[in-house]
Amino acid sequence: MSREAQSFEVKRAEVEFHKFASLGEPERAVAVYSEENVRRGALIRGHQEFIGALSPFLEIGANAGHTSYMLVNEFGAEGFALDISADALRYGTVLQERWNLSKAPVRIAGDAVKLPFRDESLRLVLAYQMLSQFLDIESVIVEVKRVLAPGGVFVFGEEPLKRLLSLGLYRCPYEREMKPWERKLYEWGVLGYLVKDVVGAGQEESYGIRQNHSLCLRDWDRMIRKHFVAQEYDVFVREQGWAQRWVKKLAVRLDPYRSVWRAAHLLGGTLSAACRKAGTPPETARGMERFENLLRCPDCAGYLIRRGQDLLVCTRCRFAAASEDGVYNLLSSKDRAALYPGDREDVIDFSLPGHEDRLAEGWYDVEGVYGNKYRWMGARAAARLRRVEAGPQRVRIRGFAHEQAFAQRQPVKISVTANRRPLRGMKLRRPGLFIYEADLFEADDYQIDIAAGPTWRVPVDDRPLTVIISLIRLAPR
Repeated sequence: MSREAQSFEVKRAEVEFHKFASLGEPERAVAVYSEENVRRGALIRGHQEFIGALSPFLEIGANAGHTSYMLVNEFGAEGFALDISADALRYGTVLQERWNLSKAPVRIAGDAVKLPFRDESLRLVLAYQMLSQFLDIESVIVEVKRVLAPGGVFVFGEEPLKRLLSLGLYRCPYEREMKPWERKLYEWGVLGYLVKDVVGAGQEESYGIRQNHSLCLRDWDRMIRKHFVAQEYDVFVREQGWAQRWVKKLAVRLDPYRSVWRAAHLLGGTLSAACRKAGTPPETARGMERFENLLRCPDCAGYLIRRGQDLLVCTRCRFAAASEDGVYNLLSSKDRAALYPGDREDVIDFSLPGHEDRLAEGWYDVEGVYGNKYRWMGARAAARLRRVEAGPQRVRIRGFAHEQAFAQRQPVKISVTANRRPLRGMKLRRPGLFIYEADLFEADDYQIDIAAGPTWRVPVDDRPLTVIISLIRLAPR
């Protein structure tokens, strides 16, 4: 029996993560999206003859939809941006305003292993840096092949390749959060020979987003040839510092075709590909005037019709999805209810109005932008939660430790109690995002007390500060 492609817990982590990460630091995020569009636009142009017609397209794992906006405005294509995070897709309007774009893709919240599209309905499917978030990558490819029209093309980009030359000692964070000695080894190109997998993977894993970096170049090639009749590859191996540059040059010299294939096996890297499905493409592409004709119900696979401009309704069951800030949520009814519970007594989301009603003492004013709303706390802070779902519960706290918290050269200690009963403690040894989780005992109501230290201050602010908190919630164990 095949393993589950992506657990519900991972889906929930992705929804929570993208709500604040997609545009939580607006200037940095917009700059990153611009850089990604340059690379992805070059990938499409480099394989334009192989890809052919671009409409109608679907981008899965679209995040804020920045690449879909590029396709619609720069390439003149028509199509859909899909992500499991409806919140991330809503931020696309910010990009559209900043970049002064006249057109937008149709935005849909959906599941990549249960795409809400009819069989053979799309000419092009794209995915960037998202396949590795599935334990069973092939299940996503099978679903992509289902929705592709005969002769349609699947383009994916920048997926990690398993590295052979590594001791696999530990996981290293992103470059901006590395310790000084790690950053120096990274600059020399030595760090890759020590760490387990892609730099930064451990941080996403700690958040709950599982990573699959188990496929080498040969594994990817075998899977692609199993499902597609033709393919074109772009393999990229970094020349990070002298230690990696020398090995790459030697591997290319020893390769019988002078390609980077052998270097990719030894040093890892990324793979981008354009893959064609068997069959002859239809002479005319389906139009987007009635885009609902390309969709299907995520509950029963029935046809969807549009009532007015803002409501999709299934003709077979009771499923309905209204446009919410331009986004249609086409997750299954079960997943939609669980992943988007709204304002509930078991969730304190600092980006939602009304959350302050469940806060007790110890919190400073709400700060931040878009989905990245947070509150600083001092040495102690408390909040109240009421259980909504049956069964054993866990408490989940999302926070961030500022680099100033480590100025005293000691770890940040966090302790949590529930109804005055101590839960497990936690030590943070470097700045960045953290997730705290602990099992709870049976109760209807919980008072969650958080203690953190050491405290610190900044010259222009006399408040004692420790860490930032952005979410406190109960979740089924």
